[in-house]
Amino acid sequence: MDTYTQLAISELTEWKQKMLGKPSLFSKLSKKMQDRVNRIIPEKVHNAITGAIKQMFKVVLFGANITTGRGAGDGSLELREAVVREKINFYKNTAAAEGGITGAGGILLGLADFPLLLGIKVKLLFEIASTYGFDLQDYRERLFLLYVFQLAFCSDERRRIIFLKMQNWKQQAEHLPADINGYDWRTFQQEYRDYIDLAKMAQLIPVIGAPVGVVVNYRLIKKLGITAINSYRMRMDEIGKLH
Repeated sequence: MDTYTQLAISELTEWKQKMLGKPSLFSKLSKKMQDRVNRIIPEKVHNAITGAIKQMFKVVLFGANITTGRGAGDGSLELREAVVREKINFYKNTAAAEGGITGAGGILLGLADFPLLLGIKVKLLFEIASTYGFDLQDYRERLFLLYVFQLAFCSDERRRIIFLKMQNWKQQAEHLPADINGYDWRTFQQEYRDYIDLAKMAQLIPVIGAPVGVVVNYRLIKKLGITAINSYRMRMDEIGKLH
């Protein structure tokens, strides 16, 4: 085993421990506050937001040939991850530029940032998965992307639950819903919205919206990239291709 792979395994082990760690007191308090806010919001609003997010993901994940599929995962782990990091850097800069532009445009353009940033995130995940050599023509692999996305942008309390679903994915895939509509979209949209709400709301404020958009979008893509790298390292380890 080469030095790079040893380092990757060490980082993966540390990341797994973090995913299984207990939520902090601050995280618990924040989650309780967010839950209270969600209970105040009318049910029809929740349903509308859930429907909109589900539709966006269905279109982006399942309605378009956004990837070329399997075949890009050639070469050593070090080489593949060098390509992955190049992609992450590209999309970090793309998202930052998009956030700056929409943030400078006030409320209307600021609202447009949500679907634009969503598309950037999903495109990045497709390219990372393909680089690791996973076949995204497979419905189950596209659903795995959804779990990676949720793991990156969920509360600490939900993190362990989602992570455990992602472990031993081959076995988990046998129990997946037959239809994408069977996915728990309500929880998904609440967790994602709660995670980014405060930061993204500041993007709608005149004057400071542009710099906030740049920083927030950059950091969101960075976090997603780190989560994706370790998620696919875990997948490769489970099928015996990491060692």
